[in-house]
Amino acid sequence: MKKLVFTLLLLSSSLLSFGQGYNHQWLLGSYNFIQDPKGRMLFDSSNYILLNENRKMPFYGTQANISDSNGNLLMSSNGIWIANATGDTMMNGGGLNPGGITSNWPNGLPLIANNIILPYPNDIDKYVLFHHTFTFTGSTNLCFELYSTIIDITLDGGLGEVIQKNNLIIQDTLSGGIGACRHANGRDWWVVMFEDSSDFVYKIHYSVNNTITISTQDLNFFPVAKGNSSQPTFSPDGTKFITTTYDNSISRNSYLILNDFDRCTGIFSNPHSIYLTSGDYLYGVSFSPSGEFIFATTSNYIFQINANNLNVDTVAIYDGFISPVGFSCCQTTFWNMYLAANGKIYVTSGSGVQHLHEINYPDSAGLACDVQQHAINLGYAQLRAVPNHPNYYLGCDTTSSCPCLTTGVEELANHDFKFSVSPNPNSGNFNVMYLLPQNENGKLEVYDVNGRKDYEMNLPPWSTMQSISLPSSVGSGVYNCVIVSGGERVNRKIAVIKN
Repeated sequence: MKKLVFTLLLLSSSLLSFGQGYNHQWLLGSYNFIQDPKGRMLFDSSNYILLNENRKMPFYGTQANISDSNGNLLMSSNGIWIANATGDTMMNGGGLNPGGITSNWPNGLPLIANNIILPYPNDIDKYVLFHHTFTFTGSTNLCFELYSTIIDITLDGGLGEVIQKNNLIIQDTLSGGIGACRHANGRDWWVVMFEDSSDFVYKIHYSVNNTITISTQDLNFFPVAKGNSSQPTFSPDGTKFITTTYDNSISRNSYLILNDFDRCTGIFSNPHSIYLTSGDYLYGVSFSPSGEFIFATTSNYIFQINANNLNVDTVAIYDGFISPVGFSCCQTTFWNMYLAANGKIYVTSGSGVQHLHEINYPDSAGLACDVQQHAINLGYAQLRAVPNHPNYYLGCDTTSSCPCLTTGVEELANHDFKFSVSPNPNSGNFNVMYLLPQNENGKLEVYDVNGRKDYEMNLPPWSTMQSISLPSSVGSGVYNCVIVSGGERVNRKIAVIKN
């Protein structure tokens, strides 16, 4: 894969056009000071650009960020404060997560998956940040609150302002980690968090006008551990859910928990506790893009679990690499996982190291998934943090009893898929922009004037842009470019002009 590296002083519109979507940016870098190097990755549907930049906000584990539908970064948070698109503190964006260990970590909380930014239901101008901190009890760190914070992005000249902060949603003894999934109505959200030392899950139905309905469920999995913190994750299509647990801090028999999920009712079902390892904690988890495979890490192993037959395979063992090379510190082991918009999975380390691991083909079984250890050299320290991005593009589930309530940017007016081609005319190399309905896969087809199919490719639902290169056999002329998905078919004319 071709990897492009740029030094970033100011993001230009041409670079931003590379990644089109809410989840197409990952902010990187864990140093404390403004002058220390940091960076970001911009993703499209098959590639990434690695950018170096100076930025105020470092990350130690906690990272929430969100872009607009065109890939322009809107805001980010490290659990201590919220930064606007320029990297400065958003108006009223300080003072998150009062109490607990927050004051001990002024440069970012070290926790994983403990904040997430979601588009506000039915209001394209607002966003909600769900977040929490831990409190040290003398023996372990526990979470006692789940908060929400509301941002109006139209204020402060379009840079945004916090209009409500640290709203208390749940007060209980909780495990660390927040998961989110789009409701089957295509508009609302499900947000989940576990009670500590329990398989008791809180389910928040977040709807219009900041309406919150809380329900609970016992998921019937064992064992459960005190002070557990995990990376709770829904599959890209929202039908499955995973988290991790262990029995105790001594033997540390660790398990992956897999459940089915009903996006309409919010009910979990069909629980499985899958034993993976002893003597080590499980850290990161991720689904493959299709949801067929699940990945889970300890510091030294990456496991792949078949979500259908529950077979377990070890696909990577830490190779002892030290980053940076030649230093005694630090071991580039495995920690958290991130399914990016290009369909690949990236793995961070538990120490501040300069390299990321990359899983190139996560929908392939066993070693064919191609885990490349320390494949990406950032050139600066990155510690644990990955974005907590749900599938923002998950649409209505028309097979459920829930009505479809999609509005605003998620709505597909007349099923046109928001389909566009640029540039047009072109030389046979062009980009297609699209938004597929109901999280269904799609297909792009190119036909000549005689109706002969000259080209086709699959369109993944977790992305909104594909770069197309027609084969050399396709000559100059007018072609019909078609997207097919969910029983709908939309076409655009394109002109190919070759020298």
